[in-house]
Amino acid sequence: MRLWLGIFFLLPSFLISATVPIPSSCRALLIAQPESWDSTKATLHLYRRTSPADPWIRDSNSHSIHLGRNGLAWGRGLHPQQAGPQKKEGDGKSPAGLFHLGNILYGYDKKQDLPGWRYRQVTDRDLWIEDPSSSLYNRHLILSAHEPFPPSEQYHLMRQADPAHSLKLFIRHNATPEVKAGSGSAIFFHLCRSPDSVTTGCTAMEELSFRQLLRSFTPADQPVYVLLPTDEYVRFRDSWKLP
Repeated sequence: MRLWLGIFFLLPSFLISATVPIPSSCRALLIAQPESWDSTKATLHLYRRTSPADPWIRDSNSHSIHLGRNGLAWGRGLHPQQAGPQKKEGDGKSPAGLFHLGNILYGYDKKQDLPGWRYRQVTDRDLWIEDPSSSLYNRHLILSAHEPFPPSEQYHLMRQADPAHSLKLFIRHNATPEVKAGSGSAIFFHLCRSPDSVTTGCTAMEELSFRQLLRSFTPADQPVYVLLPTDEYVRFRDSWKLP
């Protein structure tokens, strides 16, 4: 069994304050503030800065996003653990909080014209493991040509007959090195199916909007995704130094 691991930008703990979860090296914030924990839609804005001492400047573009069919629950990311609803495997909720993003785009096409991004053309042998009992839980697994599929059917096929998954980016909720079994897996930015669609816990958007967003930052910007209901965003804005 061969595991194909992307290289992620993991920061030393001393760069992340116990009260300010945004790393000093972060130069791009993707921020969405749904109205409530039950929201299934929101608007995403990109904020940029050139150094930790500079203010966050909002990009002029905004992006409509689609969230989990059952709203949101606290995820596992850069932020301290919070009381309240907690993200669980299969609950249909998008993880709330602050999260690093992966630095690899996954897609169906041979290559992508998105400078600054590594790209993986997925095949029907690319899996993302969703089985909480597996040692590979919430990881990308590539099977060799004759290798059998895992006995458990709890995995996400990275390539399937679904255009919504033709381009996606991993949201590092509950990700290595601190994966907790059963706390949710396979959370991505991907494409939406319709103007009224919902997801099983991911963040989805229209393709043109997604591509525009991906051209606005790269992994070198150490991007962080902030997904917080409005009341929570207001509560943590000052202490977490959010714009």
